Amino acid sequence: GFRPSYDPKDYPQFSQLAYASSPMAFMDGWTSPVLLIHGDDDRNVPFSETVDLAEALSRRGVEYEQLIFPDEVHGFLLHRNWVSAFEATLSFFDRKLKQRSGS
Repeated sequence: GFRPSYDPKDYPQFSQLAYASSPMAFMDGWTSPVLLIHGDDDRNVPFSETVDLAEALSRRGVEYEQLIFPDEVHGFLLHRNWVSAFEATLSFFDRKLKQRSGS
């Protein structure tokens, strides 16, 4: 049901579920390249989570690329950022998927 607060201090099980659903819970055995796209003013997902994920990937030798949008929020307010994210995603898939398939 609806709860007015999802603060982890009030509901510790939410923290556990959030972690279990996060990329950090799947670090062991991760080998595929990753594209991280994040606005540094995201109010839904703290930007520090992308920083932590990048550091964890780096420690494990997993290739990653980052696209950070300064002053941008979770859903990207600026059209140019949507376009940049879309183009970066296409480029990433084009380079990484073709590379793996040998095309």
